[in-house]
Amino acid sequence: MAARCYIGLGSNLAQPGAQLDRAVATLRSADQIELVALSSYYCSAAIGPGEQPDYQNAVAAIATTLAPLQLLDALQAIENRQGRERSVRWGARTLDLDLLFYDQLQLRSERLQLPHPRICERLFVLQPLAEIAPQLRFADGSSVAEQLAKLLQQGNLKLLSTVS
Repeated sequence: MAARCYIGLGSNLAQPGAQLDRAVATLRSADQIELVALSSYYCSAAIGPGEQPDYQNAVAAIATTLAPLQLLDALQAIENRQGRERSVRWGARTLDLDLLFYDQLQLRSERLQLPHPRICERLFVLQPLAEIAPQLRFADGSSVAEQLAKLLQQGNLKLLSTVS
């Protein structure tokens, strides 16, 4: 039986929109992965060290028969094929693919935490996730839409724009 998973996509180097397009095309053609939904692309300011270009972000919903760590390996292989370097934490990157949810699985391991531990702190994840799965629930019972509303109420965040 296939698991429903949500993947955060981000890029701020080497034509970010084209990087996201390539990653989506790779997901579409991957064995044991079916692309179910894709959000719009959003633009957000970079968070991290030094001066960085803005990011383009999106969220994809997939169905997969891969186990969580197999899926993580597949996502990291896509990143690597698109030139991802892991030299600076939160540094600029050609492609970042984060496994956000794997069904309702809760997992804490050295390599993977599910759901992703910082979803509710990141407008650039919550906004595209809310576009395709607003009723998706966290372990505390709150929905993605509710968490997005809480984050927007803080008032100190830049609202993201869609990329045309």
